[in-house]
Amino acid sequence: MFDELDLGHDEQDRGDKGKHRRGRKRGGRSGGGRGKTALALLLALVLLGGIGGGAFYGFDRIQNYFVTPDYDGAGAEEVTIQIPQGAFLADMAVVLRDADVIKSTKAFIEAAEKNSRSRNIQSGTYKLRKQMSGELALAAMLDPANRIVNGITIPEGRTAKSIFKLLSDKTDIPVKEFEAAAKDPEKLGVPDWWFKREDGKKAKKSIEGFLFPDTYEIPPNSTAETILGQMVDHFLSVTGQMEFADRVQKERGGISPYEALIVASLAQAEAGTKKDLGKVARVAYNRVYSETFPCGCLEMDVTVNYYFESIGQEGKTSGQMTAADLDNPKNPYNRKLRGMIPTPINNPGKEALEGAMAPPNGDWLFFVAIDKAGNSAFTKDYNQHLRNIDKAKEAGVL
Repeated sequence: MFDELDLGHDEQDRGDKGKHRRGRKRGGRSGGGRGKTALALLLALVLLGGIGGGAFYGFDRIQNYFVTPDYDGAGAEEVTIQIPQGAFLADMAVVLRDADVIKSTKAFIEAAEKNSRSRNIQSGTYKLRKQMSGELALAAMLDPANRIVNGITIPEGRTAKSIFKLLSDKTDIPVKEFEAAAKDPEKLGVPDWWFKREDGKKAKKSIEGFLFPDTYEIPPNSTAETILGQMVDHFLSVTGQMEFADRVQKERGGISPYEALIVASLAQAEAGTKKDLGKVARVAYNRVYSETFPCGCLEMDVTVNYYFESIGQEGKTSGQMTAADLDNPKNPYNRKLRGMIPTPINNPGKEALEGAMAPPNGDWLFFVAIDKAGNSAFTKDYNQHLRNIDKAKEAGVL
């Protein structure tokens, strides 16, 4: 009989995730929910009255269906929880419930809806207590004293090898452990489809390109695998929100998302200003895919320096590179090899990804930085490119 009243709060609890989002306007569902609850409670009381006083012993049990399950007080045993980047309030509530910090996700969400500051909760590590009320758990997360700050910033355009060194210095985890973890990108969370290519070349599975540059909180007792996995998760989240893979496949015509990721890394390495990221990406596409560049190769010195770093050799400026450096048959990143290089050469940021995903239209084949601010001149004409080089020399750039 009582099934018809839809009394189960468990279904509501499981349905919380996805319905509540950070920054949601207050009100919304809550007012209607109280009305339905009051009506259902009234019906239950009527039914109980009709059944007889002997059935009233079950009222306390029935009442639990209408009251938000919650703990009383500030909790007991201390516990450390990790809120992942990009988590919504419902996601946070699930983490807290699973750690037994709160009794139900609903208790936390209702407290958050009453407090406009809840939208200020950041990702990271928090020191809380088990079995706290939803309201006190929220208050604890809003108190900076309970947030364990152990952050590290990964700059845009760093190679995986450089990132391993930064992470090792911060965590005291040996570089070799990061290198070992990076050998299997799929185990770290990179989907297999990311390594598919449309240019006929065999894909080389590398972590390069998937370690998204940002500031990360390093949880206590982290391993090389968990830290790199956190960075891969963030890459997938950012590129998913951008619809990077879908847009590349629809708009770039025969170019795979992985090839576009490689182009983003080239733009990140070559562009002197953010406004030129898309233009550099366009040059890379024109040189390799448009059949307007004679060799169909990249001819970018940054690929040579990436190879130097991979074999433990110091990088060189363009002027220092010899003919043997520029066209080394043993170098898989040889600037003279036809087609796109095997992997990204660094880990590009969001703006470089945007530049590779949706570059401006242009028939440029050449570019060179012409001032110390990093601005480049772009052209499709080689003779004009030589004049731009002279301009760069006059400005003391080359």
